[in-house]
Amino acid sequence: QLQLVESGGGLVQPGGSLRLSCAASGFTLDAYAIGWFRQAPGKERERVSCLSKSNLSPDYADSVRGRFTIARDYAKNAVTLQMNSLKPEDTAVYYCAAENRPWACADGGTFNHWGQGTSVTVSS
Repeated sequence: QLQLVESGGGLVQPGGSLRLSCAASGFTLDAYAIGWFRQAPGKERERVSCLSKSNLSPDYADSVRGRFTIARDYAKNAVTLQMNSLKPEDTAVYYCAAENRPWACADGGTFNHWGQGTSVTVSS
């Protein structure tokens, strides 16, 4: 059974950092594209970052580029999202998702495997 579990969320002050992790079980994450998404209360879900199967040119939403970094942790069969210089508008539930289509980050299609989410609150 394919399962993704996010961790690392919490409460942080503006300007602070958090590192989210998305750990996989039942499959090897490095064979999948991985997306990090977030959904704030009352807002639509948005994709904040995506890392393709080839690990080339990860993409970032304009709102997080330069502050967030996505990376694979092969030893832990996980993908991390390092979030720096956090802002109150980064407050949301963050989800990771996996998809094994070759161009999943670029083709606009759906991701079929999702975690349960981890909550991030940026507030003083």
